[in-house]
Amino acid sequence: MPVLGPQRRLLGSLNSTPQATTHLGLATNQTGPQCLEVSVPDGLFLSLGLVSLVENVLVVAAITKNRNLHSPMYYFICCLAASDLLVSMSNVLETAVMLLLEAGALATRATVVQQLDNVMDVLICGSMVSSLCSLGAIAVDRYISVFYALRYHSIVTLPRAWRAIAAIWVASVLSSTLFITYYDHTAVLLCLVSFFVAMLALMAVLYVHMLARACQHARGIARLHKRQCPIHQGFGLKGVATLTILLGIFLLCWGPFFLHLFLIVLCPQHPTCGCIFKNFNLFLALIICNSIVDPLIYAFRSQELRKTLQEVLQCSW
Repeated sequence: MPVLGPQRRLLGSLNSTPQATTHLGLATNQTGPQCLEVSVPDGLFLSLGLVSLVENVLVVAAITKNRNLHSPMYYFICCLAASDLLVSMSNVLETAVMLLLEAGALATRATVVQQLDNVMDVLICGSMVSSLCSLGAIAVDRYISVFYALRYHSIVTLPRAWRAIAAIWVASVLSSTLFITYYDHTAVLLCLVSFFVAMLALMAVLYVHMLARACQHARGIARLHKRQCPIHQGFGLKGVATLTILLGIFLLCWGPFFLHLFLIVLCPQHPTCGCIFKNFNLFLALIICNSIVDPLIYAFRSQELRKTLQEVLQCSW
């Protein structure tokens, strides 16, 4: 893929289309709008990627080591960790290769660099799609465990979980290959944006419904024990805060990237949109930040996993 300027990483061609590059220049001249461009240093980009890499490797190692964690719920968490691990690893490798090329420490032909860039983009894109799918699968799994608790183990079986995980990775590889091949087609970009909106809506509906059920259950317990309303209100506020953090982080970290894709379709030649395009690397850094936060939200809150993690770290020493 053709890559120009400082925005050279993942899907850099999205910023190197003739329309976009021409009007990015307009956005910075005296007659255009003032652009706020947030620069992400390569060192920071690499550091975020390495932190995410270590975190998610530990999650995968802990789930693999402890047979008590070999359940559908933890397999979905492991799938998410593997996806985030690939997101981080791909971005770290691509950034490192670009730095070596710029420093002249790595000499290779342009065609090789082109092919390497395409492979890395497919890998990054696929891991991003699988990460989103894994978040959706975790939400569905938790929803079933709340609303169909007595039938959960007959509904969410290990074979079904493995089939779901396999489907996630097959769909991710296929969609990423199509996206990289036809990145300049409007329909492909709209499909990706629609996929993100669908995942966001799915997670919001399921988690809001679970929160409503939890609040209803808390009211029942309060009536049973004749407790006062402030206790129930405190539970409700805690649930709302947890839900806001969960969905807020998801929207904050993933939203800007998919907004970028949508604006490419909506206004590729508008100077204001050009200002947003200039922060492409920031949007990628936010996705890596999401890969850092995911283990904290979905994995490290488990006492069993934390205990196994301590054993893994002790063995490594």
